[in-house]
Amino acid sequence: MITRFFSIALLLTLASCGGSSNPLANPPAISNPVQTGNQSLSFDYFQRCINPIFLAQLQITLNGATVTNTCSGGGCHAYATGAGGALRIIPTAQIVDITNPANTPVVIQASDMYKNFYSAQGEVVIGTPTLSLLENKPLNRGVLHGGGLVFSSDTDPHVQLMTYWITNPEPVGSSEFTATPNMFDPTTGACETQ
Repeated sequence: MITRFFSIALLLTLASCGGSSNPLANPPAISNPVQTGNQSLSFDYFQRCINPIFLAQLQITLNGATVTNTCSGGGCHAYATGAGGALRIIPTAQIVDITNPANTPVVIQASDMYKNFYSAQGEVVIGTPTLSLLENKPLNRGVLHGGGLVFSSDTDPHVQLMTYWITNPEPVGSSEFTATPNMFDPTTGACETQ
């Protein structure tokens, strides 16, 4: 009886807090766009253009100080020792030749490079870089990044590579292991960004 009384009193108190259905002033529910088309991102572009970003020595601004570090560093996103959330990188991952018939999807998926790819793809909303944590966190774009500001703007060459990867998924019906020559300069083999 006493428990019921206190429960009713608590509900009435909460209902009187501003009169809304959200008395604790929590932010509205987050709504992610529905993923359609069963598309995936390019594994080949990832291993040649995105994974090197995680290994690069970058200028990082944290609490007003600028230091040099890698995303795959021990205190950041290193697979074994990192403290940086869901993104996990194995710094020693080797490039996998996807044109070699011996490298079947099962073989590729067992590789450390694929583990890096899978982890990075989990931080992406395919087709929408502005909603992807892979870009938003190091840009400090509306979300906290414990590692500080890594890229000062979306015009940074590293961000342009990530944007290109996110906005150019494999065609519907293709696997992430499809060779995608249009993503690389035909003369130099350099990673495209436009």
